[in-house]
Amino acid sequence: MFRQVPILRLSVCVTKALDRVSFDVKAGEFLAIMGASGSGKTTLLNCISTIDAISAGKILLEGVSVADLSESESATFHRERLGFVFQDFNLLDTLTIEENIGLALSPNHQNPGTVQNRVREVAGKLGITGILTKFPYQVSGGQK
Repeated sequence: MFRQVPILRLSVCVTKALDRVSFDVKAGEFLAIMGASGSGKTTLLNCISTIDAISAGKILLEGVSVADLSESESATFHRERLGFVFQDFNLLDTLTIEENIGLALSPNHQNPGTVQNRVREVAGKLGITGILTKFPYQVSGGQK
């Protein structure tokens, strides 16, 4: 007689990437998130930004749970309320610095003149107006 052997045996293990995390950030405040490699910093930021879905708890933005946003509301949140500063720049080499900065404003469907004015305003505040016509490979890491 042949005995039937299961092809797959699955054991479920629950891992809490974030456990007992609680904090408030007020308008205008700056916050640094620090910790050892693997401690959950990126997971926390991905949850706050709705890149990752949360399985428990709440993340509130002005009293509204980001997990309860509709697809349209989530898109508006990403477009109008969320920004990232990447560790590796993520600039497109085929676009000038001005075009790279302006690219972030393109999802807002602003006219090109408004985008150009906003880019130049921000570049002035950052002291980088002199490199706006250069390509990423033509500027230093600090300028990127």
